[in-house]
Amino acid sequence: MSFDIALTGLDAATKNLEVISNNIANSNTSGFKRSRAEFADIYSASALGSATNQTGAGVQVTTIRQQHTQGDITYTDNSLDLAVSGGGLFRLQDSNGGLVYSRAGMFGLDNEGYLSNATEQRLTGYQVDDSGNILPTLGSLKIKTSDLQPRASEQVEIGLNLDQTSEVLPTAFDPDNPKSYNFTTGASVFDSQGSTHVVNYYFRKNADNDWSMFIQAADTGNVLKDAAGNNLEYKIAFATDGKIQTLTNADGSTTYVDRDASGALTVREPIKNTLSAADLGSSVDAINLELDITNMTQFDAASGVNKVQADGFSSGRLVSLDIDKTGVVFGRYSNGESQSMGQVALANFSNTEGLRPVGDTAWAESYASGAPAVGAPGSASLGFIQSSALESSNVDITEELVDMIGAQRHFQANAQIISVADQLTQTVINMRR
Repeated sequence: MSFDIALTGLDAATKNLEVISNNIANSNTSGFKRSRAEFADIYSASALGSATNQTGAGVQVTTIRQQHTQGDITYTDNSLDLAVSGGGLFRLQDSNGGLVYSRAGMFGLDNEGYLSNATEQRLTGYQVDDSGNILPTLGSLKIKTSDLQPRASEQVEIGLNLDQTSEVLPTAFDPDNPKSYNFTTGASVFDSQGSTHVVNYYFRKNADNDWSMFIQAADTGNVLKDAAGNNLEYKIAFATDGKIQTLTNADGSTTYVDRDASGALTVREPIKNTLSAADLGSSVDAINLELDITNMTQFDAASGVNKVQADGFSSGRLVSLDIDKTGVVFGRYSNGESQSMGQVALANFSNTEGLRPVGDTAWAESYASGAPAVGAPGSASLGFIQSSALESSNVDITEELVDMIGAQRHFQANAQIISVADQLTQTVINMRR
């Protein structure tokens, strides 16, 4: 009986040493979670229960439990290295379509542009539409490496001050005659092919608090025309407080901006202008612009521009990838634009210790773990994403070495029991001689 009990002790000590060895071997494995061997005693029992003087039948390993505690965060130079700060695991899809979960965040791009790890498991997350809006659809995250398509400008906003002391000009407006206008400024806009064009805005004073605005396509020098073929002219009337009172077309038949009963500036109709291909001097689509000059003022100060802003952009080449703490993947382009390409999804389980290890620092869902709760980083119980970082193994080498000494002593003690039992058996055998 002593032999059998000691053998169970040897088996348990051996299993414990195997667990400790595995922990130490993976002390530098990113995302690795240490394991702990758990033991229970064995008692022989019948249908009527065990006897009160039963000594026991040894020890058994009940489970190898993994400890899903947070490892240290170490920083790297790769923006696609990801660490989870808090709860949750990366959701990965293998080549067969199966799902596994991991805390190891060493990702790169495969030959199809998907974010994947060294074992070709693809990182999954929320997809985006053509405008970069996050959709509630889960799938493998793919990086668009093609050039960003240009977008034609649609809006121009100008904030400026016109000098109240400017002289009234009697000369008819002529863009080639600087004495026919008091101030000019320009805005850079983009056409459908991403080429840059400049639109000039000219301002001339007609009388006190009364100004005119003209628009010119700088590429060709064409001044925009009205339906009658005359220079397109906008009338700007300022109130005594130096802010716009009304903004109308030349004959006053259309009011674009005026004040309501409370005196607040109100846009009645947007100012829309079209720059044709002939105006642009290029075989491209016409640019339809909406102009906002509601922040224009007339104060006793030098004329000057406070803000000129146009939307649209030229084509751009992907130069880098950034991932924010909520897991949104941004592509940065050479034209200064950025576009979201997806959002990393994390999964959490009611019992992470119940996950089934499948190798490669990954786990699979099991009955004991429960179903995964999938969401965006930072939501519910899920942690945030740290880019250019990896989660280190949660193995404490010092603790493992101390446990190894204890397991070694355990093994030696059980081996000694076998040696003593052997001596007793030999004594009994010798008694028969």
